[in-house]
Amino acid sequence: MNIMAEAAIIFGVCLASEGLAALIPVAFPASVIALLLLVLLLFTRVVKPEHIQRLSGFLVANMAFFFLPSCVGLIEHAPVILGQLLPFLLISFLTTPLVYFVTARCVQWLIRRKKARRHG
Repeated sequence: MNIMAEAAIIFGVCLASEGLAALIPVAFPASVIALLLLVLLLFTRVVKPEHIQRLSGFLVANMAFFFLPSCVGLIEHAPVILGQLLPFLLISFLTTPLVYFVTARCVQWLIRRKKARRHG
């Protein structure tokens, strides 16, 4: 699939998630809705991984570039963060290993599931 079609799929999912975020009565980030929507489309095989492979590979390879605005925001709000440094560091050091652990367990589960499907 050409790169423009892949971009249309990704941006279409993002646009749909913005619409859903505007429709639901609670505040929920459109980016999270987009991820959930894309996972749903991939699991139901409406969108195949090959349909978004090149663009998603490019986005993952250049992920550091997309964190620049967040870093600038942190620097911009440094006085506020420094005023709450202890809770900020405590939360960061407690949640980071938790996220790693949950991610590792999910990856292990997916690998086992894939092996079971292949052999079963």
